[in-house]
Amino acid sequence: MRVLVIENYRSTPLGLVGRALEDAGADLAIVRAFEGEPVPSTEEGHDALVVLGGDQTALDDQDYPYLPALAALSRRFGEAGKAVLGICLGAQIVARGYGAENILGRPIEFGWYPISPTEAGRDDPLIGGLDAPTPTFHWHTDTFSLPPGGVHLASSDRTPIQAFRIGRAAYGIQFHFEADRTVVSHWNDTFEAEIAGHTPDWAERYPAEAERHGPQADALGIALARRWVDLI
Repeated sequence: MRVLVIENYRSTPLGLVGRALEDAGADLAIVRAFEGEPVPSTEEGHDALVVLGGDQTALDDQDYPYLPALAALSRRFGEAGKAVLGICLGAQIVARGYGAENILGRPIEFGWYPISPTEAGRDDPLIGGLDAPTPTFHWHTDTFSLPPGGVHLASSDRTPIQAFRIGRAAYGIQFHFEADRTVVSHWNDTFEAEIAGHTPDWAERYPAEAERHGPQADALGIALARRWVDLI
């Protein structure tokens, strides 16, 4: 299988999704769109699409002029019946492509917090792996409305729409299930100043929270990653 991966920002690795794709023998075509690498105009030649997170908004077309084309591309993949996975900013871009409202500048949701499936989510081939409120990592302010035709799959206390599906396998996932403790630790180092600006006590809290929530979150993350890869 050949999977197109769009990176929207520095230091946003595939994490557990990358592990699941590697285990499946996937061939990855990684496009660093934030560095000016061109985003393909068509889904042809790829079996699935992953759109990763970033610091910008899904509507930041002035600084990232490729965003409208990426939103349209995510819809093209979905309408072709191919698996799509948008994570965090990626979910917001997928939602944009399907006509949702992008909601900007909400209070930050950062750290490990529980995600709960909706009734539809419990029956979903991807989110069905989340059968009870389970901690997973979050780092976002922006969100989105449910796109027309979308199925609401999961929520958290702070963000009503944490996951949706459109069609067979086009998913927007707001929470960072791909971010295991290795990725979070990397973010702690890489984005130390940014994190201290919005969550000043994070460095003190992190060891205990990683020990408390990390194992369960990591187990959920790889389970969801493998379920999505199965949909390709």
